Amino acid sequence: MAVQLHYHEAVAHITLNRPEKHNAFDDHVIRDLTRVFEEAGQSEARVIVLAAEGKHFSAGADLAWMRRMADMTWEENRADARLLAALMRTIDQAGKPVIARVQGAAFGGALGLICAADIAVASESSRFCLSEVRLGILPAVIGPYVVRAMGARQAQRYMMTTEVLPAARALALGIVHEVVPEAALDDTVAALVNHLLQGAPQAQLRVRELVSRITDAPLDDVLTDWTADLIAGLRTADEGREGLDAFLNKRAPAWQPRVDGDES
Repeated sequence: MAVQLHYHEAVAHITLNRPEKHNAFDDHVIRDLTRVFEEAGQSEARVIVLAAEGKHFSAGADLAWMRRMADMTWEENRADARLLAALMRTIDQAGKPVIARVQGAAFGGALGLICAADIAVASESSRFCLSEVRLGILPAVIGPYVVRAMGARQAQRYMMTTEVLPAARALALGIVHEVVPEAALDDTVAALVNHLLQGAPQAQLRVRELVSRITDAPLDDVLTDWTADLIAGLRTADEGREGLDAFLNKRAPAWQPRVDGDES
């Protein structure tokens, strides 16, 4: 299968599995990714990890798929593009925090997958490219997520120039959060998963709403009132009450995984 989903403990692992095609994606892969992200988001897992088999994370769009698109009508192309748009929103709004584990090349639409994730970790040898204008097109559907990650001015440059970005530059631009030796990728992801397991699940998801709402918003009464309402609602919700009670009574909250020998 081109996309695999398996669960291990509290983690849903979603893996691109077309190494012979450098994990390039087409409409079938996009549909499968959307389906498994929806499934994982509704599962008992606490975290989703998106990874890829082989040397490269993803070369972007599959060549055969691009050839088919060239022969499609405007209406067919629009419907096709909306599939990718739906995938990006599904990742962005997944029911669990999403970590992208990146190695090798991540070109074109692959940057959308990475930037739609909550956290991205890359190997030192990974490289990135917004290559679309070389083909006379644009990274339009992934654009909102890429611009959010790296900022408007930087995105404008790299969308125009199609420069290949080494991992260190991707880190500086905000495309990824950490760059580590490839041998340390799994341990780094595991450490991030452990950090996420310490937090309250619903509060973690509300982080997205908080960051989205306050980004570029005027610091006025509307925003101030909204943030006050938000924290008041969380404090009085079951999760907030559990977290406060656990803190005051020096015990682990219900959402934290139990450690062998832990009697609390």
